Amino acid sequence: MYSKDGEDYFVVDAHIALWDARPENQLNVHGKQFIDCFYDYHRNLSPESEVWPYEEYLYQGGERLMRDVFVDGIVDHAIFQPAALGEFYARGFGQTEEAWALTQAHPDKLTYNHNFDPRNGEAGLDQLRADAERFGLKGVKLYTAEWHGDSRGYKLSDPWTYRYLEVCRELGIKNVHVHKGPTIRPLDRDAFDVADVDHAATDFTDLNFVVEHCGLPRLEDFCWIATQEPNVHAGLAVAMPFIHTRPRYFAQIIGELVYWLGEDRIQFSSDYALWTPKWLVERFVDFQIPEDMTEYAPLTTAVKKKVLGLNAAKLYDIPVPAQLQLPDADETATGPREPGSADLAMA
Repeated sequence: MYSKDGEDYFVVDAHIALWDARPENQLNVHGKQFIDCFYDYHRNLSPESEVWPYEEYLYQGGERLMRDVFVDGIVDHAIFQPAALGEFYARGFGQTEEAWALTQAHPDKLTYNHNFDPRNGEAGLDQLRADAERFGLKGVKLYTAEWHGDSRGYKLSDPWTYRYLEVCRELGIKNVHVHKGPTIRPLDRDAFDVADVDHAATDFTDLNFVVEHCGLPRLEDFCWIATQEPNVHAGLAVAMPFIHTRPRYFAQIIGELVYWLGEDRIQFSSDYALWTPKWLVERFVDFQIPEDMTEYAPLTTAVKKKVLGLNAAKLYDIPVPAQLQLPDADETATGPREPGSADLAMA
């Protein structure tokens, strides 16, 4: 719990990872390119006091994660969103066994999501069923730009992806997190395009599609899709640190999201270990839209509480202490907005 000026905030970090990008796990030059790109984001968008040495950035381990996220990081609950990247890393980028062991040891603090790749065909469907049973999956994380043999990406609208989403529906996996954000070297920019979200969200209205990185740099495209598809949500991973380096740009991002999506479909994420959550939470609680940006409504305390934790808690049935809930329980409901609200947003 984070407290400031008499207000208490229940914080859910909806996008964290435990990775291993050390040289001995890199299969090729692309493994180094990938983590170097991560480190460039980290170094260029962080306050100087928050920049890690490069060697520490390659691998953190579970003990440090628990300290950074929960002890020092003022987070109440966090959700693993692992990437496989098997073409770049021998044991994979996201460390499944270590992350799962942490989740089992701290089920009150951690939720484990896993990943799938529809290019794995029938064998991948069998693996998805086994993973859902083992991990008790409520969500999955997809990297549509991930390389797979000669393929350099896939779409949510591909027939094989639809088969996997149908199995997700059968297994009760309701939350589909998909990276639709900045390009990470050496992955291809166009493979992160948000257009295919529109297809999948329309055809799987009973699933929630959490677009990580809120489509950046395609924010406008994302917002026009999400305002029409009430099961599309915005994850703030990578957007959050602009609160430090480009505060007016961050004001535009959060202002547009609140305007188009409303306040119930936006989720805080540190993207640990790209960044640690403490300074991001503190900056967001203190942040306000500049007065001259009159096209955007002020960020109220209630909006900040929803974004920082209550929205993600609703999607994942994470218990929220009564004193940290908002008075009106309907405020954190998911699903379609009231009739007329989309029309109002378009006015």
